[in-house]
Amino acid sequence: MHLANSILINAPKARIFEAAANLEKWPDFLPHYRYIRYLERSPDRNVVEMAARRGIIPISWMSEEVIDRQRYEVRFRHLRAWTKGMEVIWSFAEQPRGVLVSIRHDLRFRVPILAPIAEPIVGRFFIHHVANQTLKHMKAYVEGA
Repeated sequence: MHLANSILINAPKARIFEAAANLEKWPDFLPHYRYIRYLERSPDRNVVEMAARRGIIPISWMSEEVIDRQRYEVRFRHLRAWTKGMEVIWSFAEQPRGVLVSIRHDLRFRVPILAPIAEPIVGRFFIHHVANQTLKHMKAYVEGA
């Protein structure tokens, strides 16, 4: 499964990057996020339990977050549940009219024969929707800052 979401944000690249990297503040400006709990914490690597909603449906997962300030990337690796092994990369590309913020999700389903059934549900219904909501609210937050 390969999914990509992106949005153009009119704010400084560094401000957008720091907002994306600082998970602790996500529930403050991302209304679909229920909580972020740190299990391990350091300046460039964290292990977190993340919880959001897809409409009224609660979802949660555990991720390792790696903050790469030199490459301007925030990377996640899901550590358990349905999305165990999923790689997520946030990238930030300066454009003439703003910064193109992209989130890429890559997952090999552990039971490949179920992929045609799981991809529309896990990928399109949950991941793609939550990522779009995250980018939409991230844009409003950093553009209003």
